[in-house]
Amino acid sequence: MNDTYKTITTTIGEGYYTEKRSKFLAFAHHVETTDEVKDIIAKYRKKYYDARHVCYAYMLGPDRTEFRANDDGEPSSTAGKPILGQINSSELTNVLIVVVRYYGGVNLGTGGLIVAYKTAAADAIAHSEITERQVEETISYSFSYPMMNDVMRIVKDMNPRIISQTYDNTCELIMSIRKSEAELLKARLAKLSFE
Repeated sequence: MNDTYKTITTTIGEGYYTEKRSKFLAFAHHVETTDEVKDIIAKYRKKYYDARHVCYAYMLGPDRTEFRANDDGEPSSTAGKPILGQINSSELTNVLIVVVRYYGGVNLGTGGLIVAYKTAAADAIAHSEITERQVEETISYSFSYPMMNDVMRIVKDMNPRIISQTYDNTCELIMSIRKSEAELLKARLAKLSFE
């Protein structure tokens, strides 16, 4: 099971392409939710209100199953799909690429549009910082205080990221660990409960 994925940092990657006086401004954003996507697109539509088209594509989730491509009035599949194609060929996720087009007065034809949107998106990715992240699973574990040393030995050994901890009569640890190691951590902690 693959428990890593590629995305970009929060720094916005900017790309540019021009063809027959049409200008294509591309922006690559790190996103986590569709709400974030909607907010960013709304900002671009407002900022570039005088542009002819604001096209975009995004991909969400470590398993890369949630995605969308939007042509915003360009001929079908000439804008959103080429942008999404660049996200796919770079194997990225949690990414939104917006391409703003200023029409230059000369039609580019479907082939020209596909090349333009694809090239602008690729330029935005090229100017982004690509990073690899781990798919993590959150585990919460409750135990009695006398078990503390045994629990902490496992935590020290497996090194999950501690999200929160409560030490009282009943103690609780909320941890996040790489997905491929989650079952082992759960098994080791469950074993403690039965000793």
